[in-house]
Amino acid sequence: MSNATVSRLGQVNGAGATDALFLKLFAGEVITQFEEKNVMAPLHSVRTISNGKSASFPVMGTASASYHSVGEEILGGSMKAAEKVISVDDLLVAPAFIANIDEAKNHYDVRSTYTKELGNVLANTYDKNILRVTVAAARASETITGSGKSGTVITKANFTSSANIVAALFAAAEEFDGKDIPEDERYAVVSPAIYYKLAQDTTVLNKDWGGSGAYADGKVLRIAGITIVKSNHLPTGVQTADAGENNTYAADFSKTKAVVFHKSAVATVKLMDLGLESEYDIRRQGTLFVAKYAMGHGILRPEAAIELALT
Repeated sequence: MSNATVSRLGQVNGAGATDALFLKLFAGEVITQFEEKNVMAPLHSVRTISNGKSASFPVMGTASASYHSVGEEILGGSMKAAEKVISVDDLLVAPAFIANIDEAKNHYDVRSTYTKELGNVLANTYDKNILRVTVAAARASETITGSGKSGTVITKANFTSSANIVAALFAAAEEFDGKDIPEDERYAVVSPAIYYKLAQDTTVLNKDWGGSGAYADGKVLRIAGITIVKSNHLPTGVQTADAGENNTYAADFSKTKAVVFHKSAVATVKLMDLGLESEYDIRRQGTLFVAKYAMGHGILRPEAAIELALT
């Protein structure tokens, strides 16, 4: 009995490595999954650097004004300045190894499952670290000395009713207005439990009250000019530091219920964007896939972040 003529789907023009074409699809799926599961990427500032271990962000104070007397020499005025330095964390990797024999025996495609898991774990870590930093910004002191613009924590005895949540969001909007935070690009990240409480509040959705959203779809769009974002990545409990973190993400988030912020509150320094590498290992008869990125997250403007917390 003669051997079958096999069409290797992973080869380029029927020659070379048998998995040459697989990586491109695999990498594309990882990136797509990362972008789909990531909610914080477009909601904060991102700066890409080509080399180095950190990046410095200048923070400028406000100018002063005074009335001019006729003939008086104008000498100028002082404006305070400071900087925020955000370090790049160590390389974060999400590996997976697929053995040839297992893939051959398997009756369903495993690579699509692996792509989702690799994309998910990196997206989750990215979101969680940024949200931890955002809560930390709400607890931070002023960057410019004497500006009086520090972070804010709004506390309530409970957040079990939508009325309490709505009141806290309006208080946050008022706080932002008092600090001259721009009205556009204000966001609130809440847990699914709080989100669906708001989705059942007819005053929030009632268009006669200026509400927006859809009760049937369980969607809430905006409250007090703040875009509402649902996420499972809001920090809870006591978070400890992991090896390789060169920024501070650890804190006690036991009382954190939501975080309200402007896009300028925190920033990400990106040294190596999301990428994927693969290598066939003859000795182990399988393919190793590694999804990775090198980024860091830090506070820019504490006054642009507000934590909603239990008293």
